[in-house]
Amino acid sequence: MKLLNAVFGEFRRGVSGVLFLSFLVLFSCGRKNGSDFVYLDKPFWQEYHEGYAVGASPESNDVRSIAVDDESNVWIATGDGIFQKRQDSATWDSMLPEDETGPSFSVFVENKTIWLGTWNGLWRYQNNKLEQITGPKGTVSAICKTPDGLYVLGPNGFWFDNGKGFVKKETILPKSIRDVISDQAHGLWIATDVGLYHWTEKETEHVYKQKELLSGYVKGLALDADKKLWIGGLGGVTIRNADEVEKTLQPENGIPSVYVTSVKYAPDSTMWVGTQTGVVRYKSDGSHSLRFSRRWLMDDQVNDIAFDKNGNAWIATPKGVSAIKKKKMTLAQKQDFFNDVLMKRHIRAPWIAGQCHLTTPGDTTFWLPEDDDNDGEYTGNYLAMESFRYASTKDPEAKENAKKAFGFLKLLQEVTDTDGFFARTIVPADWKNVHDGNKIFTEKQLADELVKEPRNKPVEVRWHKSKDGKWLWKGDTSSDEMCGHMFGYYFYYTLVADESEKKIIGKHVGRIVDYLMKHNLDLVDVDGKATRWSVWSPDKLNRDPEWLPDRNQNSMEMLTFLLLANHMTGDEKYQKEYLRLIAKENYLQNMSEVTNQNPAWFIYFDVVLQAYLYPILINCEKDPERLAFYKTHLERWFEKRKGDHNPLINFIYCYSTNKKAELKNSVDFLIDTPLDLVDWHIDHSKREDLKIVRKPVLEDIQVDAMQPASIRMTVRWDKNPWTATGGDPSTEREPVFWQLPYWMGRYLGMIK
Repeated sequence: MKLLNAVFGEFRRGVSGVLFLSFLVLFSCGRKNGSDFVYLDKPFWQEYHEGYAVGASPESNDVRSIAVDDESNVWIATGDGIFQKRQDSATWDSMLPEDETGPSFSVFVENKTIWLGTWNGLWRYQNNKLEQITGPKGTVSAICKTPDGLYVLGPNGFWFDNGKGFVKKETILPKSIRDVISDQAHGLWIATDVGLYHWTEKETEHVYKQKELLSGYVKGLALDADKKLWIGGLGGVTIRNADEVEKTLQPENGIPSVYVTSVKYAPDSTMWVGTQTGVVRYKSDGSHSLRFSRRWLMDDQVNDIAFDKNGNAWIATPKGVSAIKKKKMTLAQKQDFFNDVLMKRHIRAPWIAGQCHLTTPGDTTFWLPEDDDNDGEYTGNYLAMESFRYASTKDPEAKENAKKAFGFLKLLQEVTDTDGFFARTIVPADWKNVHDGNKIFTEKQLADELVKEPRNKPVEVRWHKSKDGKWLWKGDTSSDEMCGHMFGYYFYYTLVADESEKKIIGKHVGRIVDYLMKHNLDLVDVDGKATRWSVWSPDKLNRDPEWLPDRNQNSMEMLTFLLLANHMTGDEKYQKEYLRLIAKENYLQNMSEVTNQNPAWFIYFDVVLQAYLYPILINCEKDPERLAFYKTHLERWFEKRKGDHNPLINFIYCYSTNKKAELKNSVDFLIDTPLDLVDWHIDHSKREDLKIVRKPVLEDIQVDAMQPASIRMTVRWDKNPWTATGGDPSTEREPVFWQLPYWMGRYLGMIK
């Protein structure tokens, strides 16, 4: 007890006065019953992406201009002509005569008339009839309607039609016409490579000086509701009122690239700014949001933007057309959507929740089940999710699914034909393709690996056939698997199981922990040696310097496993070993240093493993002083994790403390998570509105600001949410990462 008091006192003294005060504030706030800690589920706008390839050639997919007519047909000008996609179709029809097909530059909708600017002049589509218009000569690159009539511009001239036919205007303008809009009076704003022009019949004003414009290279123009002119080009966006520059938007204001390519005002009063690194949307309240990467755009370069009558955005890119659409959804409806995806593509026999392999990257039409090292851990998450769902709804399907998931995790132990070792995963014995197939190492390879990683354990036989011949099971099970299993077992036992089922769960957990105790607290594989990562013995953690990076966390893990086994079985041998590790091997002292991890050894994956443990430590410990230690430890740990905006961590904290915290960040994540679960490649490093840093993980390349879920890599909670770049579009992630915190929020009464 003296040792515990010393550890607790030292740990508590490590918490600064400010931090301790924040704990008190958090404690008092958490006990309120106000609406700040309850989210009443209501409809929100859920955005989603539909991508369209236009044709087989790069030229046909090089979309330069886009417009949507009154019947929601989409028109595009491409490097290979003019195309139309009808509202009820996914295919694009070429609209020009075959001998006239060629580079096209502009499409413009005027009521039921479609104007088309191509390499050889102006065309009009009206009453299902296409005709070439006399007057404009050569290439037409821009078209604009004003109260006075229709203007057509290009490298060869400037024409106007007031309803009596096109007449050429003898005006001196650059040939590099990039965009043109009406000034909503009797003139035009014209974007060029040599600045901005304001043209009227009486005079032409040229704006190009630095005090007037970010740069002279202007690509896009739009007027907002206050008739302020947004001028996009190289450098960012210049916003002008009637007389002067009012403000500018550059990377520090959310522009992801100084190369702005288009600007369009949406029907909902949002300004869409297209760049070479995606499209950023500015609301009138000053907030902004970014859409980039293949999740949202066929290509990050945005050439043009148009809106249909439902407010959906249609975006022209060099690799096709993207539609960013939206529909009303509640979190409950989103859960149903994700559960449908989960059951269709992410539950494989005998009841494993995991990712799937897409035979064509990004295309979920064709997929294959796929083994993963962490199938056990993530099915443990799924087991916890179904347990919270059952506890919240009493839905018998949730209980049955949880029982099946537990059956799989139990089978992982039984299939090894040992008295406690369990496998990473299993696959049917006739599978031909698995990850990390069996291999033979040469002495040279072993020597090379030993120098690179002294703790490396070469495993030549990773896959074993089960005794009944039905399965291949994978060994070398890791510590994260153990943590994920125990997390799932605790909630299944606590929230779902009846008394007879509790005995089965307890016997299973006891069998695993017995096996650890039999082997000096290490998880020993069938080769008689500890697996590479599942090491918890004092001899390794306390007396082998190579295991120093894992000492603190692994001590925390082993205390948790023993505590859970005692809680479930009532067998005092687990409590005796638990107290021995605290008194004789300083495991509690080791654990106290978890939040002071040396930055060289900190990895984000460990954060989630730690989160798995807190509910068990706090709800299974009966000693008041040790319980106080664990609660203080959690507070200190959670203070470091708030900035991650991780709903799983937030709700685990709320469950463990009976407090309400970080609800807004949790709900924001649940709302903002895209419906698309493909692990698209995300590269924040090419954005100019962020900084690349080396924190919180010293080893990783990360961004300096937490990004919303909609533009991060598809989540598995083992991934660092601050990561700058990564993703594999041949993988679709299982949606349990979303469903688990959702159902935790429901169970806690924080989401209603």
